[in-house]
Amino acid sequence: MIHSQSELDITRQCQLVQISRSSFYYKPRPLSAKDLKIMRRLDELHLEHPFAGTRMLRDTLRLEGMRINRKKVQRLMRVMGLSALYPKARKTSLPGKDHKVYPYLLKNLTIDHPNQVWCADITYIPLAKGFGYLVAIMDWHSRKVLSWRFSNTMDYLFCVEALEEAFCKYGKPDIFNTDQGAQFTSEAFTGLLKQQGVKISMDGKGRWIDNRFIERLWRSLKYEDVYLNCYETMQEAEKGIGKYITFYNERRPHQALDGKTPDAEYFAEKNVKAA
Repeated sequence: MIHSQSELDITRQCQLVQISRSSFYYKPRPLSAKDLKIMRRLDELHLEHPFAGTRMLRDTLRLEGMRINRKKVQRLMRVMGLSALYPKARKTSLPGKDHKVYPYLLKNLTIDHPNQVWCADITYIPLAKGFGYLVAIMDWHSRKVLSWRFSNTMDYLFCVEALEEAFCKYGKPDIFNTDQGAQFTSEAFTGLLKQQGVKISMDGKGRWIDNRFIERLWRSLKYEDVYLNCYETMQEAEKGIGKYITFYNERRPHQALDGKTPDAEYFAEKNVKAA
């Protein structure tokens, strides 16, 4: 957008696109190895104690010998997309500016068959020298992971790609439920749902518990794969996560499904067929 070879000087180009010169010249610095270590530990603590806020996490890290203040915990948790889970006004998964927020449709709804309700969420994945973000789309009833994407940014594009793949492979649900994050309230994401005639539901005040199924997926994925393998690169992590999700869907018994796998539960319905 701004080119050093242009006839206009840099100052004028910045004025035309309405950004400051300092923003143009700024080069983001990679996080230090120390910060990545802290983020990895914060991720573990969040899975163990999802109710813990920044004060509790700060104090826990201090008990473990780390010198850290609350502001740094807050900053790193923002980078990771983490927040404590407890009933409160939704201020952590905020929609983007001018993004429409949809009503919550699952109250008192009995969810008893595949493709009735799908849900989606994003989680932070630690790497040896960085991190990535994983989005998954899950069938609520069977817990089957329908599609997923791995990205080094938190934009909406990888979420839209995952949704397109789920539609292509498995048809469409009656209702799609997410939090109010900017990725899921974006026009690209909600527009695709509306195009398919899917009802859009978004968690409202006090509905943090509706993420519990996919949060359990994140816990299983991290403790049974990510933390054990300590992936070095995005490519290595993507390959490993893909193998784990195949195992999770096809071979891992699920206690909530009476020992059946998500695939077995999903495809048990005669009207649900593989693509």
